[in-house]
Amino acid sequence: MHCPFCRHSDSRVVDSRTSDDGSTIRRRRQCPECQRRFTTIETASLSVVKRSGVTEPFSREKIVNGVRKACQGRPVSEDDIALLAQRVEETLRGTGSAELDAHEIGLTILGPLRELDEVAYLRFASVYQAFDSLEDFEAAITSLRARRAVEDGEDGEADLLVVRPS
Repeated sequence: MHCPFCRHSDSRVVDSRTSDDGSTIRRRRQCPECQRRFTTIETASLSVVKRSGVTEPFSREKIVNGVRKACQGRPVSEDDIALLAQRVEETLRGTGSAELDAHEIGLTILGPLRELDEVAYLRFASVYQAFDSLEDFEAAITSLRARRAVEDGEDGEADLLVVRPS
């Protein structure tokens, strides 16, 4: 680590602390040349393997941008999108893998996005899963309806309420 003040190529770690969530380490360093102190923050790097085979660094901002496009015109705040991106990144880091497949990242986005906004989910899924026809949309909508029915405790059958005059 080069000293940011004198550009000396070495530094000594004076203190190390882990962040509350354990995802970063804050280190206080001292330059042996100019004796000045500075702070570094270290994170474990994640790499994304694209379909083409190219590897690039993981970027939470790419998740935010993709989800923002899907949520355009929907009642979803920037805070909601940021929280979703954070949740996705935490899930991905929780796998313990240093290299992630781009397809895996997309799948990880779909669940939280479905919970956030179903229309945005359909938009994202239609691009991500390359919907080719109306049947693809119909299948996704049918799946959403079935999931909602299960979550609402419905068994798919209509309940009959009989009211008898007294």
